[in-house]
Amino acid sequence: MVELKTDTSIDAMYEAGQVVARALTAVREAADVGVTLLELDEVAHDVLREAGASSPFLGYRPSFAPTPFPAVICASVNDAIVHGVPTRHRLRDGDLVSIDCGAELNGWVGDSAISFTVGRARPQDVRLVETAERALAAGIGAALVGNRVGDIAHAIGTVCRGAGYGIMDDFGGHGVGRHMHEDPAIPNEGRPGRGLALRHGMVIAIEPMLIAGGGDDYHVAPDGWTLRTNDGSRAAHTEHTVAITDNGPRVLTRRG
Repeated sequence: MVELKTDTSIDAMYEAGQVVARALTAVREAADVGVTLLELDEVAHDVLREAGASSPFLGYRPSFAPTPFPAVICASVNDAIVHGVPTRHRLRDGDLVSIDCGAELNGWVGDSAISFTVGRARPQDVRLVETAERALAAGIGAALVGNRVGDIAHAIGTVCRGAGYGIMDDFGGHGVGRHMHEDPAIPNEGRPGRGLALRHGMVIAIEPMLIAGGGDDYHVAPDGWTLRTNDGSRAAHTEHTVAITDNGPRVLTRRG
């Protein structure tokens, strides 16, 4: 069931989204060669605490997970696509990092993700991240009243496939509101004009996940959380929480 949010609720979700935006900005600024993923998790946690927000990630345990998630960010490095568990891994020169973060503030949730390189970036990684950002922008551009979920999925998939990248079949975006994951599901590939009609008051997370090698296959790492590419190629993940309004898409987690 899809819950339509009031304009007042969307304003409240914007406040939660801005906490996420500040947390991701702080993590990006702190990320450097030699910094551990656990240290980045603490940076994000500090931002949430300062804002009086809690983490919808910390302790989250969906049906597929063997244990509750132990951190406030997902930190996925190189061939990790999403759901990476922060560890004592120290970032190395040239690492490609994806950080996913959420915040719950006054009963509303914001959810967003960024990808970036640490140190000297490989040209192929720069292209991968730039394509992920273009795919996200295309998805947001299709999040219009009167369009359908398939229009968002098609916009994302067209950018990703056009650049030669793979897309996971089973994971994509989702509704956001009182909970981190709500209806509807927002695939990263699909047919235009199909699926649920988009209406004023819907709030969704749009999140392209790109596999550099061009294949779609992935596997679950031994930690039970991290999803890694089967071919060992690198991956990128970008995400924004977006409200669909009569005035066009409103990005609630916009940074800067």
